[in-house]
Amino acid sequence: MSEDTPTLEPMRYDIRHVTRFDYGAHVKFARCNLRLKPIDWPGQRLESYTLEVEPVGRTAPARAEAGLANVTRLVVDEPVRMLTIESRAHVIVDRLVPVPDSSDPTLGEVAAMARASRDLSPAGPASYLFPSPLIPLDRDIADWCAADLHPDAPALEAGIALARRIQQEFAFDATATLVDTPPRDAFHRRVGVCQDFAQIMLTGLRAAGLPAAYASGYIRTIPPPGQPRLVGADATHAWVLLWCGPVRGWIGLDPTNGIWMASDHIVVAVGRDYAEIAPVDGVVLGSGAQDMQVSVDVAPVVPLPLAEKG
Repeated sequence: MSEDTPTLEPMRYDIRHVTRFDYGAHVKFARCNLRLKPIDWPGQRLESYTLEVEPVGRTAPARAEAGLANVTRLVVDEPVRMLTIESRAHVIVDRLVPVPDSSDPTLGEVAAMARASRDLSPAGPASYLFPSPLIPLDRDIADWCAADLHPDAPALEAGIALARRIQQEFAFDATATLVDTPPRDAFHRRVGVCQDFAQIMLTGLRAAGLPAAYASGYIRTIPPPGQPRLVGADATHAWVLLWCGPVRGWIGLDPTNGIWMASDHIVVAVGRDYAEIAPVDGVVLGSGAQDMQVSVDVAPVVPLPLAEKG
């Protein structure tokens, strides 16, 4: 798949996400929020979903307190030394690679339309215009990103230019940062993981008055023949959604790989930052250390037959 050629064939993916917790001592009680079931989003459709928890645990649907997410509440009220959460989903992705054209709004026009929007829903632009707890305003990042974000620049062209510059100038290192590393630290060190690169890009876009959301999900594990393997395919992935007006809507940009969100990406949740849509969070009552291991596999099944398209 090239970056400028539309994807013609919808893809069906089999997604397996396993999270295992090993505790240094018995955990007497745990109450967790799971955001593992992919949401409905343009260009993708959830066919089926299952969730299994071993050895014990009760699950029930819960309301998303922020962002766009399918939330499951997990309660463990029996002592355990380990806990395994396995999520399985079958998703059809039929999403074209965005192609910029002369009718696209400029960044200045996008900013004006976002300020004028009366859509206050979790999918509206207003929720994603301002700094958030994990992504504060930072002048150094804003100034660096501003080189690609002139108000007269076409929105899609400017967005992909910034994503590609981050991909080119920052080094991916899974050991360099933690989940709570501030964007400023990763920016000045020019190193990090997908979460860091998304947060840096979001900082710059929001500083320019543009609505930009944090997307959490998956990317295809095994690339198509002849294509390089995408960075971040062994765990949950993070990228950016830029609102480009009511016609274009939300356009996905992946600064870790310097590409558009297209047929290789599956959206699980959308929020202002990671804290709103973490795959697993909650409260655990116990003592001793905790070790968490996560494995993700996103396997294409087969191209869909013609009768299933659309």
